[in-house]
Amino acid sequence: MSKPASTKGFPSFEAKRAVKAALEEDLGLAGDITTQATVDENTHVTAAIVARAPGRIAGLQCAEAAFGMCDRSVKFESVVADGGDVTPGDTLAHVSGSAAAILTGERVALNFLCHLSGIATATRAFANAIEGTRAHICCTRKTTPGLRALEKYAVRAGGGRNHRFGLFDAVLIKDNHIAAAGGIEAAVNRARAHAGHLIQIEVEVDTLAQLDEVLSLDVDAVLLDNMNLSDLAKAVRRADGEIMTEASGGVSLENVREIAQTGVDLISVGALTHSPKALDLALDFHS
Repeated sequence: MSKPASTKGFPSFEAKRAVKAALEEDLGLAGDITTQATVDENTHVTAAIVARAPGRIAGLQCAEAAFGMCDRSVKFESVVADGGDVTPGDTLAHVSGSAAAILTGERVALNFLCHLSGIATATRAFANAIEGTRAHICCTRKTTPGLRALEKYAVRAGGGRNHRFGLFDAVLIKDNHIAAAGGIEAAVNRARAHAGHLIQIEVEVDTLAQLDEVLSLDVDAVLLDNMNLSDLAKAVRRADGEIMTEASGGVSLENVREIAQTGVDLISVGALTHSPKALDLALDFHS
């Protein structure tokens, strides 16, 4: 089993903004012309969102917002909560109200729910794979433009942790920063002079020699980029708990446990958000 999922801090403002933009994109200037042409405006229905595949759920509030923005009288009742697991045939939520509103909001609601649940499901699989080790799975900035807060929330729902949210909340000195600054020490010194006392500094390295240089400087974390298992284990021993160690690059479900067993603190996985498989969910009308 994976570590307990955290669904605290749902990004309500960002969710409403994203859902509103998605509906505007879908409806354009003319609205849902298919529903307008085929469904009487006074028709009311009951429906259910059901799982067609096993997975971890995230994004129910986005689905609720999509229907509510089409008609505030639509009722949305969740059966499970974000962070909960489902199997094929399980009902996630009941939806009732205007048939036209439910049909109009259906695709946007499912797009968010399937996408975010796919991220949560993938994260859960990685978290399960490293259960019993000291490591934690975390995400990256490789997110869908405009959806970062929601996607990082889905990672938490899957039992993972969030890396920095953007360029604004932590310093991560990567290889190109080092090249442009004239070396690791120069880059770190400039970062320390610029950043406030609450800003953490992490440095990316890809060799043990670079790691030794970083360990001689006062930084908070080191990103061990694309190191083999032997070098990762050596890096953890050299860090000796003095700074946080993060493994990154080439991480898959097949090798993540071996990476975790080297003793690293964090394992960052870009695939959680840049290429998740959407969870198969559907909206079924009751006859």
